[in-house]
Amino acid sequence: MRLANKVALITGGTSGIGRATALLFAQEGARVAIAGRNEARGQEAVEEIERAGGTATFIRSDVRLAEECRRAVEETLRAFGRLDILFNNAGVFYPHTVPDSTEEEWDLTLDINLKGTYLMSRFALPTMIAQGSGVIVNNASGWGLVGGNEAAAYCASKGGVVLLTKAMAVDHSRQGIRVNCICPGDVDTPMLLEDARIRGMAWEAYLASAANRPMGRIGRPEEIAKAVLFLASDDASFMTGAALVVDGGGTAD
Repeated sequence: MRLANKVALITGGTSGIGRATALLFAQEGARVAIAGRNEARGQEAVEEIERAGGTATFIRSDVRLAEECRRAVEETLRAFGRLDILFNNAGVFYPHTVPDSTEEEWDLTLDINLKGTYLMSRFALPTMIAQGSGVIVNNASGWGLVGGNEAAAYCASKGGVVLLTKAMAVDHSRQGIRVNCICPGDVDTPMLLEDARIRGMAWEAYLASAANRPMGRIGRPEEIAKAVLFLASDDASFMTGAALVVDGGGTAD
């Protein structure tokens, strides 16, 4: 029960890493607000948590829009009375080089992955500052630290998330707020399935391509969720401004 009496807001919480984290947070005692655009999947996530004995609510929110981010924070406060943890997890990925990327695709990637992190943090921080405590965990990527093939917009957005994390950590540490990011490698999520489809690769071939990494496989959502839990909990009480790599050794090779 490392998050007992805590309230967490998770963006992109209806599937993949976000959903696994929401379930784990609830199991560790947190009340969880799940923000996302897909109401059906959001309600499924809430029901899964409630079946496991946890407490959760779904908030329909598009992180590209300031008013919807403001409303997500306000609805979390109305539902649970406080906000202790923000996990900026919502993200998209399009596998293209700069010449192949459309302007619309570029804008969408930056708006969701980077601007969404800024907007949600902008509206969550005043509450945390008033409380004198809070934790923000941002979902960056190993490709926010090193370059990746056919991922120009994604790398740009996630590199921005890494340095935004460090800037917020410097700005808000003395206000009792820790800000860190995780940098996952490939994880078995719907986003990865879509990447394989766009690249024209069979899923089995896509998985086989992971064999050249040190651990020889892709990650599982619950493995990333455990890293997020660590950063969100008091186990990481002396960590801020860190980029925690969880990628099976991919960036070490």
